[in-house]
Amino acid sequence: MELRHLRCFLAVASELHFARAAEKLHMDQSPLSRAIKELESDMGAQLFVRTSRSTRLTSAGIALLDQAPKLFALLDQARVCVRAAATGHAGQLRIALSEGFSTQRLAEVISLTKLEEPGTSLVFDEIPLQQQIKGLREGLYECGFCQSGGADEGLEAELAWADPLHVALPVGHPLLGYSEIMLEDVLRYPILFGHPETCAGYNRQVEGLFDQAGLKPIVAGRIISVPLMMSLVSTGYAIAILGAAQIPLSSDTVVMSRPLAGDGAQLGTYLLRPARSVTPILGRFMERMRRVRLEPNSQHPQPQVPSSSPC
Repeated sequence: MELRHLRCFLAVASELHFARAAEKLHMDQSPLSRAIKELESDMGAQLFVRTSRSTRLTSAGIALLDQAPKLFALLDQARVCVRAAATGHAGQLRIALSEGFSTQRLAEVISLTKLEEPGTSLVFDEIPLQQQIKGLREGLYECGFCQSGGADEGLEAELAWADPLHVALPVGHPLLGYSEIMLEDVLRYPILFGHPETCAGYNRQVEGLFDQAGLKPIVAGRIISVPLMMSLVSTGYAIAILGAAQIPLSSDTVVMSRPLAGDGAQLGTYLLRPARSVTPILGRFMERMRRVRLEPNSQHPQPQVPSSSPC
């Protein structure tokens, strides 16, 4: 299989018309048809059913269409690694981010990496959790961060850090009279939770507190992003329970917070990685992560990291 074969295949699969695909590739239709036949011969399967009226993918063609973009993604990553090596970079870590955790601690890990290993290139990709899990299994990422601690098959999870849970409240709310809030006190008010798909790990941790206590909260809604959640809280529509670092506080804020009482009132962020042996560059990155977890008050220059809007 050659890359030109795959490019021809993708063009035909996109257009489902050989003449239009040939025009898109700036080539004649005859060499395009020949390239598809060569690819089918190499794959040992027919990829298209072609008649005088239509062109459609076979089941084998659909399977290749699912895999082809991954091959090009791996090729692009190989190019990045080669260019990084050519410019003096020691290596690259591809890191997926999901579920909108606070990036404050991650910024500290990045800062330490730039200080101690300036040749390392860190590449971030903010994606849904299921896409992160799939990418880790397929080798598209060395590791990922999320709020889901249950490791899937072939993956391992490690607690990266934990933030105390706070109850986000609008100004003037009765619960602001408490220095810390019991879980039972929250039950009197409607509560916002995260979207079941984009915030699965957050929901599992926060709702798990209620389940363990045998309590049934009043669910006011399930929200995708922290900014929208804070906007709804500010209007008095409902309250929310979030990691302290996720709640934006300032002198002119319309949202305030109080800590949630209890030893288990924490929101964990986890590092996911493939279960295979850890590479040296990932091992050093994880060692810095552990140092940040054990020294939460360490001060380092804060580089910019992707802002995570989902919960």
